Amino acid sequence: MSIITLTTDFGTGSPYVAIMKGVIFSINPAATLVDITHAIPPQDVREGAIVLEDVATRFPEGTIHVAVVDPGVGSGRPIVFARVAGRGFVAPDNGLLSRVTRRHPPELLVRLENPKYWLEPVSSTFHGRDIIAPVAAHLSLGLDPTLLGSAHPLLGSLDWPNPVQRQDRVEGVVLRIDSFGNLVTNITADMLAGRPMDERACVVCNIYETWGIYNAYSEHPHGTFIALVSSQNCLELAIVGESAAARLGIQVGSPVVVAWE
Repeated sequence: MSIITLTTDFGTGSPYVAIMKGVIFSINPAATLVDITHAIPPQDVREGAIVLEDVATRFPEGTIHVAVVDPGVGSGRPIVFARVAGRGFVAPDNGLLSRVTRRHPPELLVRLENPKYWLEPVSSTFHGRDIIAPVAAHLSLGLDPTLLGSAHPLLGSLDWPNPVQRQDRVEGVVLRIDSFGNLVTNITADMLAGRPMDERACVVCNIYETWGIYNAYSEHPHGTFIALVSSQNCLELAIVGESAAARLGIQVGSPVVVAWE
């Protein structure tokens, strides 16, 4: 049986997650369900896309990833099945899959059109329950995804900022803020490779700066503003033992520059 993961913005105390699980179990009682997170900020499609990119391919091939961050629910936006890197994804086509498919081009895209695999009636405000969850359950039982509808030509995307690499600097932005308040940037470890990582590297975010790029929080005392390479192999800014976002007031999209003298 396939693993089915759930990623939503429903909130950790929401009954909506349990409702979707109940739908899945009613179709496939032997399903294996894994919660990735239900703490995506409400309607934050960008955060959902980043989480899926970070997590999805850590699961084995054949996993079905269900993602519901859907501010356009009830509108004409499509819902799709995508096979990406050997994993299945069932999600609204609103940019949620734009980062994982940028790294791994889709092998199959199908628009969900066949109501045979949905619940009836379909609510205009809860497609996660009535369309996405039952489709995922049927897929976990071996349903051929081409029976779900017609081929979908192209996934919708979002405007993702690309870092700029210059001879003496790399310019990027804060891409997301993690649950500890650390500032995760879009500057990758590869962009820093071959350059000094000691005090010759100056990292500036808004009006704040720090010198050197390190490997662990423990290399500096509590309350220190530091730069390090994160477990996702990108540049991260943090205040040891505190929330950098809260203490410094830095938000997603804030500019980050790494410069070498």
